[in-house]
Amino acid sequence: MPDLAALQSRLGYNFRDEELLRLSVTHASVAHERGTPVQHNQRLEFLGDAVLQLVLTRELYEKFPNFNEGPLTKARAKLVNRRTLAMHGRSLGLGEHLILSRGEELHGGRERPSALADTFEAVVGAILIDGGFEAARNFILHEFDGAFGALGDLPMLENPKGELQEFLQARSSEAPRYHVVSSSGPDHDRIFECTVHHVGMELARGLGKSKKAAESEAALAALKKLREEAAIQPPP
Repeated sequence: MPDLAALQSRLGYNFRDEELLRLSVTHASVAHERGTPVQHNQRLEFLGDAVLQLVLTRELYEKFPNFNEGPLTKARAKLVNRRTLAMHGRSLGLGEHLILSRGEELHGGRERPSALADTFEAVVGAILIDGGFEAARNFILHEFDGAFGALGDLPMLENPKGELQEFLQARSSEAPRYHVVSSSGPDHDRIFECTVHHVGMELARGLGKSKKAAESEAALAALKKLREEAAIQPPP
């Protein structure tokens, strides 16, 4: 059986109803193994998923006022994908507290990313029921606090040129233009420098091992600069 006191210490939250915590770490394999109705954590997982989405969506909305729907959606997806949630579950040591079937135990279920991600969501759901929305929100924000500082660039990494064009379209119908201004190094290891311009002004420069990579770096630098400028401008 899991050491619920140790687990609560790791979570930074003490349950009034410890059975909710026990339920949150009960894997569905237990019910399949016994062949009888046994409560497990899937319903709490469903609830926790919704709470995570809501809390993180609001936090992104407030922390990044200059990001539109596209970048915000990408940032949220980065925060709540299964690999990220499994990482949180692993850092909290949820695997060692899981209640599993014998078969799931033998097949490495305690370290299975899907089990860790699902259990993390179930724990969030359990905290919501036990302590209310603010308790769940505080737990989520504490867990994800370090992630928000790294999100300044993350939403643009997949397509910085597209994100820059979308950002600039709010100001002008003219598309940004890219120019390769230099290249250096041997043929097998060349470095390109690229500038990006808009309405005749240079916005930023970027370096890369291909023209495309240099253009992407220039777009990323331009986005960062423009968003920082927008953030410090007083409202009209």
